[in-house]
Amino acid sequence: MMADMDASSTIGAAETGALFNYSMIWFLLLLIIPLFIMQEVSGRLGVATEKGLGENIRERYSRKLALLLTLPMALADIATYAIEYLGIAVGLSVLGISPIISVPIVFFIHIAIVARGKYKNAEKVLILISGILITSFILTLLVRGVQDYSMFSVNPTTAYLFILAANAGAVIMPFMLFFQASATAHKMKSIDSSITGTSVYMDGGNLKHIAVRLMRVETLIGAIATEIMMIVVEMVMAGNIPVAKIVSAKSISNSLSIIAGPYAPLLFGVGLAASGFLALVVISLGSAWGTAEAIGISRDRIFYFYLLESIPGAAAAMILPGSMLINAVLDLLVGFVFILLGPGLILGYMVGKMEIMGPYTSGRKLKAAYWFSLSFIIMLGIVAVI
Repeated sequence: MMADMDASSTIGAAETGALFNYSMIWFLLLLIIPLFIMQEVSGRLGVATEKGLGENIRERYSRKLALLLTLPMALADIATYAIEYLGIAVGLSVLGISPIISVPIVFFIHIAIVARGKYKNAEKVLILISGILITSFILTLLVRGVQDYSMFSVNPTTAYLFILAANAGAVIMPFMLFFQASATAHKMKSIDSSITGTSVYMDGGNLKHIAVRLMRVETLIGAIATEIMMIVVEMVMAGNIPVAKIVSAKSISNSLSIIAGPYAPLLFGVGLAASGFLALVVISLGSAWGTAEAIGISRDRIFYFYLLESIPGAAAAMILPGSMLINAVLDLLVGFVFILLGPGLILGYMVGKMEIMGPYTSGRKLKAAYWFSLSFIIMLGIVAVI
């Protein structure tokens, strides 16, 4: 949940509020449905097969198809890394730290965490700091109060449609499908190994049935909470109309001055960087898992994927001028809508196959809901670009 409400999502929600006040709240609430459905399908694949999406592609079909899909997955990973490094650069730029300095430091810390496998230790700190940032937005909204803006309006302008697509890309990211499937499969294997042979062991069918139910509850809570956090940021930024039509990092940090005073830039800068860093940790798990699984490389060798995929993303954040960082984040969010197409198609196809999913195969209604959700997101991107 916190990784989905990352630096890019915060920036996207801030831009939404600054340009359109409360008028997209209805849309953010609507996004709960496709976010839940697509994540649920991915998690169900992990429970049913106890394998990630990439591994299923390779084993169920062919190595050629897996290799064919590896390049788009790798490109999606690079774009995802880039957007998080950009978000971190935006946050630290508020503190006067140039991306030329901040990004390499973050890059080497991230690589060190990955190399040593210290995910849990890093996540505890990053979740705490990211939580402080979103709590600050909530407190700011409580102090300011709800303004008299319309919460539902449709304005079919180019800017409006672009922001619609950016919000969709911010919350339904390709790497999350790989992460959800692989992480859920990893959980199942851990549970199997920990309870096999004990008096409380139940047959695999009952265990998977319970796991699917719990996964759905977790996913629904995460989807609702993510969108609520997006709405809070949008409401805080309402009324802050940027002259250049692109909200600045400084204006976002200034919105927190009601509760943080002169420390608002520090609060926002560190908090945004932490949320981006947290997403980097999750992306490292999800994206490289998917690529390595598709090729058939063991997980103890996927460090090289982290390295190869991270370098271009970090380089992009360093090369771009500071004035273009937020623009680049918004453009990449829209781009994610199209990157979602490949993994979305193969995932939807597999979960509809009885020989793969067994009793957890998507029924007619679930299939319809999934394909409608994927089509809805892709159409948003097409309309925004046109």
